[in-house]
Amino acid sequence: MQEQTIFQCPVSRGDLHPSAPIPVEGRMIRPQEVIAISGLSHGVGACAPQQGAAKITLNVKNGIIKEALIETIGCSGMTQSAAMAAEILTGKTILEALNTDLVCDAINVAMREIFLQLAYGRSQSAFSEGGLEVGAAMEDLGQTQRSQVGTSYATESHGVRYLEIAEGYVTELGLDENKEVIGYAYVNLGKMMKAINEGMAPAQALEAASGHYGRFAEAVTTINPRQA
Repeated sequence: MQEQTIFQCPVSRGDLHPSAPIPVEGRMIRPQEVIAISGLSHGVGACAPQQGAAKITLNVKNGIIKEALIETIGCSGMTQSAAMAAEILTGKTILEALNTDLVCDAINVAMREIFLQLAYGRSQSAFSEGGLEVGAAMEDLGQTQRSQVGTSYATESHGVRYLEIAEGYVTELGLDENKEVIGYAYVNLGKMMKAINEGMAPAQALEAASGHYGRFAEAVTTINPRQA
């Protein structure tokens, strides 16, 4: 068997160009260790059959996860995995978190995507000096601490049904003379529950959290999107 040829003459290279700097909380750095990474960012992932999706928001300080928000939709098992993930992520480095079995494929993918955001300097706080305080992730939920969920459904024969929009749980759709949607009535469940928790009577809280959107007042007909 012929011996492999080994090069005998070394070739010199010029000055080694360092890695490109990335923005980390208002500073341009060249991270070599995980503790150099800080920032608040988001990652979204889907599971293998794509029957659900997960969004992770992490607030990282010096490589350590100080705050974690996990939101899921579309899969009951995923919600249980999210509860577990919320318990185990904080206090870990982002490298440890990347290699933590979060059970749910969607949450694992979301963790991978947020790791890339942070490692490439694409965090939401990349240019914010000092970053964002712990608790900043909750701002996405608002004072009622409830995720925004949008649910719309339609069939060819019966048309569209808005079930939940950013404003809240849709109770009625307003239709014009052509039976086209021109607005809707809704209840903001987060606001309603907050009012009830603060001592307001349920009926009063329901009324206070209700509202209209679009040209609902001009509707010729109204329908319950879950019954009609």
